[in-house]
Amino acid sequence: MLYLLSASLIWSFSFGLIKNNLADLHPNLISFIRIALSFIVFLPFIKTKNIESKLKLKLILTGAIQFGLMYITYIYSYRFLKGYEVALFTIFTPLYVSVIHDLMRKKLHRNYFIISILVISGTAIIVYKGISSTAFLPGFILLQFSNIFFAWGQVHYREIMKVRKDIRDRDIFAYLYFGAMIVTLTSLLTTVDLSSIYISGKEALTLLYLGTIPSGIAFFLWNFGVRRSGIGTISILNNLKIPLAIIISMTVFGEQGDLVRIFTGCSILISALIYNEISERKKRISVSSGTSGE
Repeated sequence: MLYLLSASLIWSFSFGLIKNNLADLHPNLISFIRIALSFIVFLPFIKTKNIESKLKLKLILTGAIQFGLMYITYIYSYRFLKGYEVALFTIFTPLYVSVIHDLMRKKLHRNYFIISILVISGTAIIVYKGISSTAFLPGFILLQFSNIFFAWGQVHYREIMKVRKDIRDRDIFAYLYFGAMIVTLTSLLTTVDLSSIYISGKEALTLLYLGTIPSGIAFFLWNFGVRRSGIGTISILNNLKIPLAIIISMTVFGEQGDLVRIFTGCSILISALIYNEISERKKRISVSSGTSGE
């Protein structure tokens, strides 16, 4: 859980940077640069020996979807939505995580579904401010695809790496970014006139930070934590970055917020975490007694 919390904290500091600092850059350019920088960060650690081609291809596919397709749809949504609307419409990721996990396992887990609904409800109370216009539908649809891509990627990574305890995450993480780089580069070359690209100093620094820290380090911490956490915990932590971002904005940057809504929403999130811990404890007791197991 510590790794998931660390990733959420990193993301919470950078939530508004795309909207405020990168509005003049093409979304596909932003996506490619961020992923390319992340790939460079982990390239020195990549291992090629003792990693079979089948696993490499699985990792490349996972990265292409979790990071590549996710980023393209996520960053495009900023063209239709305000920053807080992006935050609002990402709250469905826990539900997608729960559903995709159950589909992969071909088994319904009621507790995960309940946890997801609690997390969505608590986060919605915190971030909901109303919709800015009737033209939000394209952004909403794009974000749901983004949420699904990110949810599928983390669950799939957890599944394929579950039986490979002999492989360290840092040794293979560049394969994920390579897959994402293929997707974002293809999208960039087919939609952007490269000769017209101009990046200011401020935009370059923002991209450097986003590509190395939130995209590079934080995504690694996230998948590292996902590999070692239960699905209920993963569902809850998927939305923790949102209240964290609001709390940090109020305490660090002096912004105003509705304390009642924040307290109410956070209370629901904490309730979901407690419910998850109780459920996981019961499952461990049940498994140790030999009565059931996943």
